[in-house]
Amino acid sequence: MTNLETRPVEITCEGRADGRAEIIAPRKVPLGGPRAMDVRRTLPSRERSLIGAWCFLDHYGPDDVAATGGMKVAPHPHTGLQTVSWLFTGEVEHRDSAGNHALVVPGEVNLMTGGRGISHSEVSTDAASVLHGAQLWVALPEEHRDTDPAFAHHVPAPIAGPGWTVRVLLGSLLGDTSPVHTHTPLLGAEILLEPTTSLTLPVDASFEHGVLVDTGGVALATDDGTATLVAKDHLAYTPPGASTLTLEAGGSWTRLLLLGGPPFGESIVMWWNFVGRSHEDVVAYRDAWQAAITDDSGAVVADSQLVSDSRYGVVVGDHLPPIPAPPLPEVRLRSRQ
Repeated sequence: MTNLETRPVEITCEGRADGRAEIIAPRKVPLGGPRAMDVRRTLPSRERSLIGAWCFLDHYGPDDVAATGGMKVAPHPHTGLQTVSWLFTGEVEHRDSAGNHALVVPGEVNLMTGGRGISHSEVSTDAASVLHGAQLWVALPEEHRDTDPAFAHHVPAPIAGPGWTVRVLLGSLLGDTSPVHTHTPLLGAEILLEPTTSLTLPVDASFEHGVLVDTGGVALATDDGTATLVAKDHLAYTPPGASTLTLEAGGSWTRLLLLGGPPFGESIVMWWNFVGRSHEDVVAYRDAWQAAITDDSGAVVADSQLVSDSRYGVVVGDHLPPIPAPPLPEVRLRSRQ
């Protein structure tokens, strides 16, 4: 998924582990024009830029496709990151410039590695009357940020117990390990809880963790037993040090995403769909994209004129006009705390 903000701000993200427990409220971001669906963004935020290498989290739906037109995200670029797509309801068609063509459906995780550069599109299909899910980005560490583009797909088997079900998207939890490769240690899991169910999870004490509540509500406690209430659509952060997380659902059925990883330890600059390390990185990424899709007047060129040997390539089988990059800010991209 692209960030379709017309005036995206630059964000310098620094992994930190200062011991503070945090609740992060979502902010609404429109994904396109006046009829388009809205997403609820909790990463990055003023409170926190990263959780492990997780650097971006959009949560959307349930969205009535008949009312909004659903998701129609034309070809757009990515660098220096991996995208993770997870649906609760609906169906989205993925195409990219590495030749990958896949459906995003509930219960199946798709991970795309942008690395040195990739372009892709995401369009909801006619089979989707309701869209509901999450789109996440993972920052690539310095030594791997120019890696080759790639794509992975996995169907995690449900792990079930009394009143709960867990699916492990990435990393390891409850004895299950996802085969999907990431360039830093990560945890990603969907957790379903029946009303009043309590589930204690053993977790890696070197990880910081985030709990995003999609439906219902949960009390989150770490080793010391102090519980924090996490409301629907909110993201809770816990710093490294906890070896267990206890999740207790309230009086309604609850669904949440559990994310984690060791503090990233690197500063990154995120602007639009690019993850780099400096102002110069982002300018170069943007210039390369614009040169590949526009003519001298700045107009998007026809399919036959797209530059196929640019760092981003051309999305295979997609004929939507690619999305031009927004104008850069008039000031140098700089650190934001």
